This record gives sequence, structure tokens and C-alpha cells, in this order.
Amino acid sequence: MGCSSCSTGKGGQPRGCKNNGTCGTDGCNKLTVFDWLSNMSLPNGHEPFDCVEVRFKNSRKEFFRNKENLTLSIGDIVATESSPGHDVGVVTLVGELVKVQMKKKKVDYTDENLPKIYRKASQKDIDIWQTARGREPEVQKRSRELAIQLQLQMKISDVEFQGDGSKATFYYTAEERVDFRQLIKDMARAFSTRIEMRQIGYRQEAARLGGIGSCGRELCCSTWLTDFRSVNTASARYQQLSLNPQKLAGQCGKLKCCLNYELDAYLDALKDFPNQEERLKTKKGEAICQKIDIFKGLLWYAYEGEWANWFVLTTGQVKEIIAKNKKKETVTSLEEYALDLSVDTKTEFENVVGQDSLTRFDRPKGQRRQKKNKKKRNNNKRKRSRNV
Repeated sequence: MGCSSCSTGKGGQPRGCKNNGTCGTDGCNKLTVFDWLSNMSLPNGHEPFDCVEVRFKNSRKEFFRNKENLTLSIGDIVATESSPGHDVGVVTLVGELVKVQMKKKKVDYTDENLPKIYRKASQKDIDIWQTARGREPEVQKRSRELAIQLQLQMKISDVEFQGDGSKATFYYTAEERVDFRQLIKDMARAFSTRIEMRQIGYRQEAARLGGIGSCGRELCCSTWLTDFRSVNTASARYQQLSLNPQKLAGQCGKLKCCLNYELDAYLDALKDFPNQEERLKTKKGEAICQKIDIFKGLLWYAYEGEWANWFVLTTGQVKEIIAKNKKKETVTSLEEYALDLSVDTKTEFENVVGQDSLTRFDRPKGQRRQKKNKKKRNNNKRKRSRNV
């Protein structure tokens, strides 16, 4: 992801807007929404929507009502209503698209009790906000030490200070219920601020913290994925994946969300396949399915007791044999139907310039000797000419 001001600089190097989390176009932030109505003017007599979307730390976004009719645009830093005091955030969306987002997140935009925006943040507000944000790493480290001293089975994954510094929200994950009453007392004494504890799931933790997945890209949950659907091992079985927990689990420790992305396509393809648990009856014995290739529409069968010899059949051939078995007809053998898969020995890449040779830049020893001999001959000729 990158905003328009993050274009490349000289020599193709990334320039970067260097706004440190307050991107002017909000194109570098998590779960950003592209405002495709920004260049369109409202029709005559249509008043602009009075709610805006404001982003706080990481992917936390909330909706506020602009009762003061402030002229706001994406990237403005505003002071918003909070309990207690006020919070500071960045405007991420204005106009009619805010109404669409509120409907999507099931927030009633006609509710008069929506929190409101106080003002555009002054320099004093921004200074207090940045000072509070600067305390977060140290406070997080100290809070973890306090939790370890109390032997609490919990992990404090993130800390978020309110914009005015009057409250700190601690996000934690835990397997079981945790009694953190003494922890709150110790943290309030150590940090001299109001403490709020909020438990989140492991996927929500990964979405807040972000990271790089095994595919080499940013985590889906921290960039665009907003709904966390349940994922089970059946999704991996349908896609013929190895049930290895280390490969199937994401950074959150749960099954990867991307296992559901192509599941529907696999389920549609499997509709054309016969039941793999059904045995093929032949005169040589019963054959059992060993594996399938969903993309090529092939199945591998082996006779019971002869597990080393596999026979390749198409879905149509298997259906034909099953249909005959249902009519109490027994085929002679699988060899009559088995395919002879020829190995493709065609070379896809031909090395014409020796680019795959590790010694392609080394000079052959013969050429070096020839050059040395040539130099000796030339030197001998020069000496002879001088003597003459």
C-alpha cells in the first residue's frame, strides 16, 4: 500500500511521505477505504452528510457527528468526544461513503447519541497526543513485567493512550478468565492514569499488530480483511493439503484465513468427481482410491494388497466402472482403463549464453597460457631486433 505522495524518487528509490502515521491521503494505513466520490460535487439542494470516519491507533476506526459543520477533509487531525476527556484521531473518510460504511458496520447514522467532533486539533493537542503515544512502548514493557510478577496467564499485546493522556487501554489475549484486579491497581499506581483492560482474540491481535505472512505479503487481517469467518481442517482436506499445523497456521496461531479463499472453487470441481470411498470391483480384486488430481480430473487406484502398483483413471472411466458395479457387472481389470501418462521431456528453457554456469566469467586456463606464450614471443622478437 502507498499514497500518492509516497511515489518513487530519484533512481527508483521509494521517497515516502514521512508523515509518521498521519498520512495526508490515508493511503498508507490499515483497512483504508478509497474515496471514489472525492472529485464529484453534490447535486443542488443536497446537504453533505454530517458524519465522518476517524482512525485512531492501528485499525481502530469510529464514527463521529460533525455538529459544528467544520470543513474537514481526509488527513485532518481532530479532537473527538471520549469518556472521560477527549481523544485525537485522523479523519479517514468524509461524505456519502461514510453512510455506506456505517450501514456495513451496522451503525445507526440517525442516532443522535453518536459522539461528536469538538474541533480541529490544535498544536497543543497534537503535542500532548504525540507525547502520550511516545510512552506506549515503555508502558507496555512495564505492564508485562507487572503481569509476570503476579503470575497471570495473559499476554498484553498492545497499549493505546487516549489523545489527552487521561486513559490507557491495554489489549490482552488469554486462554482462560483472568483476575486482573490487583494488576489494575499496580498499573494505576505505576502510570498515574486511568486503566482500561480489553480482551481480544488471537486474530484481532494479529490484525492490530500486523506483520508479514508466509506468502511474503502483509497480513490480510491488517490490510483489507474485516470479517473473520471460521476456518476448519475440512478446508485443507478438500484442497488436498497436508495437515501440517505449522504450515496451515498463521501468525495468530489459528488456521490461515486464506484457506477459505479458493474453497468454493474446489467444492465446485469436486462435484464432478465420484465418491472416493467407493471401491471398484474387478475380477482381479477390489481397487481403492489412493489420491486424486482435481485440476486434471484424474484418480489413482490400487488393488487391495498391491499398494505399490497404481493405475490412473479419469473421472468418466471411474463413473463407468461404478455404474457397471451397481448393475452387478464386474470389469476384467483396471489395466483395460488405465492411462499411460507420458512424461513431458520437452525443455522449457534452453541455455544459449551460458547464464547458468558458475564459471562463465572465469577465463579458461588454455587462453591464459596462450597469452603468456604470445607475450614471450613478442619480447624475444624485440630483443632480437635490438641486438641486430
